[in-house]
Amino acid sequence: MSSKIGDTETAARKRGRPRGFDEIEALEAAMRVFWAQGFEGASVDRLCRAMRMPRASLYQQFGTKEGLFLATLDHYGTQRIGPLIAALGPTGTLHDDLERFFDGVVRLATGEDGPTGCLITCALADAAGSNPVFRASLEQRCAQLEEPLAERIRTAQWESNPATSPETEAMLLVSVASGMMIRARAGATASELTRIARSAASRYAEPTAG
Repeated sequence: MSSKIGDTETAARKRGRPRGFDEIEALEAAMRVFWAQGFEGASVDRLCRAMRMPRASLYQQFGTKEGLFLATLDHYGTQRIGPLIAALGPTGTLHDDLERFFDGVVRLATGEDGPTGCLITCALADAAGSNPVFRASLEQRCAQLEEPLAERIRTAQWESNPATSPETEAMLLVSVASGMMIRARAGATASELTRIARSAASRYAEPTAG
């Protein structure tokens, strides 16, 4: 019985799609609108134009504007945050891998592949203040970065002062990355952000002899 219901829902979703519909392309287009204008600022009409699909098809495919936003966040996590996590390796020293991680943050923040800033920091964080679903998503997105950062620090057996832990260090690094995104939105250059990144990564450089 449940299988038939699922098949019916899938068929209905397919019927609601415009001919030639590509979900990845549609999510990429919607993501850029939300990224630039925020959740509240992105009108359904603007989203429909960017995605090249009628309003009825958008609702058929994603349910609501909120559902579309959550789907774009998943897409962003895969396409933009995934490469940052991959940069952590381990492929070199902790310091080297963190420099690669922050190089990716700079590229993302300065709009090499989208608007400046970050969809999570600039759009989701703003929307989360009045929406518990978005607030839970924000917590999940922070953990998506904090957990692999903490594991990378733990793997390197890096030790700071006794008052800190890999989890605390990971939260610090995510806070630095988030601050870089906000500065980029305010007009900071790649050079300026790189200086911040190098300073953050330098905490994890191996001490030199002498």
